Amino acid sequence: MKLASLRGGSRDGALVVVSRDLASAVLVPDIAPTMQAALDGWSGAAPQLRRVYDDLMRGRAGKVFPLDLTSLAAPLPRAYQWCDGSAYLSHAELVRKARGAEMPSSLYNDPLIYQGGSDTMLSWCDEIVVADPDWGIDLEAEIAVITDDVPMGICADAASGHIKLVTIVNDVSLRSIMPAELAKGFGFFQSKPPTAFAPVFVTPDELGDAWDGRRLALPIISSVNGALLGQPNAGVDLDFDFPTLIAHAAKTRSLCAGTIVGSGTISNRDRSTGSSCLQERRMIEKIETGEFQTPFLQYGDEVRIEMLDSSGTTIFGAIEQRVVQPT
Repeated sequence: MKLASLRGGSRDGALVVVSRDLASAVLVPDIAPTMQAALDGWSGAAPQLRRVYDDLMRGRAGKVFPLDLTSLAAPLPRAYQWCDGSAYLSHAELVRKARGAEMPSSLYNDPLIYQGGSDTMLSWCDEIVVADPDWGIDLEAEIAVITDDVPMGICADAASGHIKLVTIVNDVSLRSIMPAELAKGFGFFQSKPPTAFAPVFVTPDELGDAWDGRRLALPIISSVNGALLGQPNAGVDLDFDFPTLIAHAAKTRSLCAGTIVGSGTISNRDRSTGSSCLQERRMIEKIETGEFQTPFLQYGDEVRIEMLDSSGTTIFGAIEQRVVQPT
């Protein structure tokens, strides 16, 4: 099934069940008023939401309305936790190679995760607002999974059962601010503005054979101003799958229902598939030619990120954002 949050009413929006083609929806306040409420009580809410979804797909649901995607907030407009990983080491290898640095051996057997800001999550069409265009504005196309309550110390095999929803995100980065922040040894903060989400979350069964419980094996398509940036396959060259990332995050703490775990920038070692961020393309240019050629995003630039199923139909809806300066 597919779920989303309508804007308005409260900061957390109103939960809706959405049709597979994203054309219609049903409000479900009697089951769960918000996405977070559904996740908090997932074992009881999910079967009821599934019945509404099945009725919607068979034309039997009541109070159906046509869905204007611009009326949607982020599926979780604010989340208790946003943990973003770096699961595709081909991306990290490129960045380090371009600056003449070696990859730490620990990165090949121990996932890297940082805790991002989750108080404000952007919808698929919210603008990317940045005060200074020289901050190195970049997109990052990723997959994210959303969990129910995860106990501390869980193993990866058991963690797969706690993945309840899946989506795609644009984890915006400010590349020019990152080096100074990382040099302090305390991680990202200013260099990570709000993350944007696709219009809907989907349950793993919607993904068919492309989802094996651990990874989503489909290309993610990114473009800037209508020009293709890349379409790497998210199931290829994934060094740490989602259950592994969840188990890593839960090593010393439990994870609250509604925790979002990101894959990091999707990257294939086959460079013909392109890139999911501008930084990676710039690193390839630096390695091959000795200089950067691709600029970072500027005011007015438009970003699009989408994933299609095997029939060419959008799964989550597209993320479409424009870079603007503050008003």
